[in-house]
Amino acid sequence: MSARGWQKALPWLALLAVALLATWLRYGVVESSATGQLCSGGGPWWCRWRQWLVLGFLNDAYGIAALAATALALLHRRAWPAWLAAALGVFALQLYCVESGALALLAGCLCLLRRQATRAAPFEQHRQGQQQVQAQP
Repeated sequence: MSARGWQKALPWLALLAVALLATWLRYGVVESSATGQLCSGGGPWWCRWRQWLVLGFLNDAYGIAALAATALALLHRRAWPAWLAAALGVFALQLYCVESGALALLAGCLCLLRRQATRAAPFEQHRQGQQQVQAQP
């Protein structure tokens, strides 16, 4: 794969990493009964962090952040707000903010694809200098 190909694939690989992190947070930290029992009696230092994570999806904070990033991606013509909207969308989708997360993920991915497509070189068949007209027989 060329350097340009890796440059285009990097945001998608980073989005996959965010999805894996959000999945681990959901199933390994939030939904784990062993973790819940450990944190019910005070527990280690990271139990407060887990509590803030739970409060975030109970108050739909991840969905609101994802929608705000989506609005930013639609207003700015750069790739990073589109990636941020998609990343926060997948994070919100994994952490129980389904409607807003799905909208942000879809809009962010479409904006990111659009930004990558406009930076790409035009295809060979659409170049004006390459066309040849042949006479009818």
